[in-house]
Amino acid sequence: MKKWEKLPEKLQNDAVRPYYDILSHRTGSLIVKRAFDIFVGFILTLICLPFMLIIAIWIKCDSRGPVFFRQKRVTKYGRVFGIFKFRTMVTDAEKLGTQVTVSNDSRITRAGRFLRKCRLDELPQLFNVLRGDMTFVGTRPEVQRYVDRYSDEMLATLLMPAGITSLASIKFKDEEKLLSGAEDTDDVYVNEVLPQKMKYNLEYISRFNFFYDIKLMFMTFFAVI
Repeated sequence: MKKWEKLPEKLQNDAVRPYYDILSHRTGSLIVKRAFDIFVGFILTLICLPFMLIIAIWIKCDSRGPVFFRQKRVTKYGRVFGIFKFRTMVTDAEKLGTQVTVSNDSRITRAGRFLRKCRLDELPQLFNVLRGDMTFVGTRPEVQRYVDRYSDEMLATLLMPAGITSLASIKFKDEEKLLSGAEDTDDVYVNEVLPQKMKYNLEYISRFNFFYDIKLMFMTFFAVI
């Protein structure tokens, strides 16, 4: 953890301070968390590489375009990084619609529907974990335009690296269905869905410890199954 006065200025507010104090007293858990990310991330990457190769071939055979989808997201302290995902939508999908996906989105490819349903499109994020951009459990990374809409308290989620899964991810695993039918998807996401997700993300920070992370990983596994 950086010292309070070394944090980005926007994070130095009264709403963030209680969460900062909680994390600053759990340095041991933060160190174990990073060590776990490196060790398990390396093992899982080796195990998953053959499956990722098969998925990559399937994506190339299914539709035109690159295998991976790269997008700028925001992680710890507001740092911008490039997230890795398997491409599940047509090329230049962001130019054809919003930055959130709804149920039965016409931009999703045939292979993409299966990959998204089983969360297999997230596998390349193991590389982000090894690089330190992400962690296994933490707030899902948002694009800058949504982070710019964060309240002062929501900015507390930027005290930790972005995660592959979280309590909010489990509770909102059917988020695409919630957004389907909305006239303005971005507006509904920012004003209705995001605040609800952030309640779970802030709860996670308040309860953070290494063993709680392990519990959430098991919960994610069973939610996907």
